[in-house]
Amino acid sequence: MIIKAEGIVIKTVPYGESNVIVTLFTREAGKIGVMARGAKKTKSRLSSVVQLFTYGMYVFQKGSGLGTLNQGEVLESFRSIREDLIKTSYSAYISELLDKVAEGNKKNPYLFEHFYQSLRFIDEGTDPEIITLLFEMKMLMIGGVKPQVSQCVQCGTQEGDFVFSVREGGFLCSRCMHQDPYHLKLSAGAVKILYLFSNLDISRLGNVSVKKETKKELRAVMDAYMEEYLGVFLKSKKFLNQLNQFEL
Repeated sequence: MIIKAEGIVIKTVPYGESNVIVTLFTREAGKIGVMARGAKKTKSRLSSVVQLFTYGMYVFQKGSGLGTLNQGEVLESFRSIREDLIKTSYSAYISELLDKVAEGNKKNPYLFEHFYQSLRFIDEGTDPEIITLLFEMKMLMIGGVKPQVSQCVQCGTQEGDFVFSVREGGFLCSRCMHQDPYHLKLSAGAVKILYLFSNLDISRLGNVSVKKETKKELRAVMDAYMEEYLGVFLKSKKFLNQLNQFEL
């Protein structure tokens, strides 16, 4: 079966001397693995369309297993991402996270658009850490383990101060925080952003400016929650942590 689809390259693995196994996340067919034969050759017509993060129109033959990439056209290369270590690192992480969480061959145009817009914002210079935090929240939703950040998970109140409980799966108010002695403290700014990210369509994202201290709070919450409920351990995440440690 021949399929033509919009897609973004989220993973590449060399195969033999000249071939590349490419994982595409497509709008029309979800996550697809294809063999790009001869793509490592300098003069190959496929060499430019199998670069990581490339957004393009792809034509491939799909069978029961690995498909075969026949042709492709670059729609957007996200050149700025590939030329910047920080942008590359964050983009590689959200790509790997998408690859781990998204189900193969399952169509999800909403997730495709969110991923595309995430790369576009990073490419254009929006704070990649904020885009990544927003993407992580959406992936938790896709995974069916989105935290409750609109009210207290115990009593349902939507007013007052909140802390975050990984064990309870979301916010605890000041009256209920004793339910989890290992809760994470949150500033009012972090509470507001978590609520915003749980409901925000990325296409409506405006100018973003978040204090360094607030981002640190958000990172602690998301790291602990994702480790508990998604259980994915990514090489790209380890490298990102090293980058943040040295504040490059």
